[in-house]
Amino acid sequence: MRVFVAGGTGVLGQRLVPQLVARGHQVTATTTSAAKLDLARRLGAEGVVMDGLDAASVAAAVAGARPDAIVHQMTAISMAHAGKPDIKHPDRWFALTNRLRTEGTDNLLAAAADAGVSHVVAQGYASWNGIREGGWVKTEQDPLDLLPGTAAQAGMEAIRHSEDVVLAAGGAVLRYGAFYGPGAIDDQVTLVRKRQYPLVGRGGGYSSWVHLDDAASATVLAVEQKATGVFNIVDDEPAPAAEWLPHLARCAGAKPPMRVPVWLARLLAGEQAVVMMTQGRGFSNAKAKQVLGWEPRHPSWRQGFAEELA
Repeated sequence: MRVFVAGGTGVLGQRLVPQLVARGHQVTATTTSAAKLDLARRLGAEGVVMDGLDAASVAAAVAGARPDAIVHQMTAISMAHAGKPDIKHPDRWFALTNRLRTEGTDNLLAAAADAGVSHVVAQGYASWNGIREGGWVKTEQDPLDLLPGTAAQAGMEAIRHSEDVVLAAGGAVLRYGAFYGPGAIDDQVTLVRKRQYPLVGRGGGYSSWVHLDDAASATVLAVEQKATGVFNIVDDEPAPAAEWLPHLARCAGAKPPMRVPVWLARLLAGEQAVVMMTQGRGFSNAKAKQVLGWEPRHPSWRQGFAEELA
């Protein structure tokens, strides 16, 4: 197939494009910078410069590629990481990513319709953001937590918008867990080593993780099978912060994380950090395994963190 990967030189795109190429697909990978066209070529793709927020730029890039499928992996999270992650102000930290998940998604879907592309696969998110009621592990049937009234609400609404419009267009949304793997958690590891990534309260909130290569392999399956609907792309072991954060510290050769009370964390890091660490809900990958036939090569962050940081 001819596959158009919007955001193909990003952290996930760099793992996805080679997997698509290895399966015999012709890939066009977009980047926002001409300086990254050579990276796209090294990954095995034809590179094209595209501004996801410019409808004309998106329409021209898609029309030129004549793809059979479009994969939406556009974010600006790594650019946002140029400074220290602003956990307290996710509305600012993710402002550009939120636009890419709203305006950018709309632009891609319009370009797909104009070019007669019938299948779109888009990036969603499923780490700690399941609805905060009932059990600790959520399925695709459970609503996501929009964190109303907090600085995180804009980002959660952007994720929901992307899901709604892609599903309405007959596409698939892959709700990826928190990424780890090459280039994905460097910021967190730096903070852990400086003991600046504390546990909040008892650390009972759950998160789900996924290795970048596993996220990519699930995406390949969704493209090849023309999958529709929502899929949680997470590893086999959702776990509370009190388990995964000390383990990450050990794997990074760091001292154990400090603990801070909820009131202080709310003051210093904001509501999102408190929710994630104390009330977060993880996710089940049963549907992706059953419907897509997906099997993560890194079934648990326990081995995964150790391998990545060895």
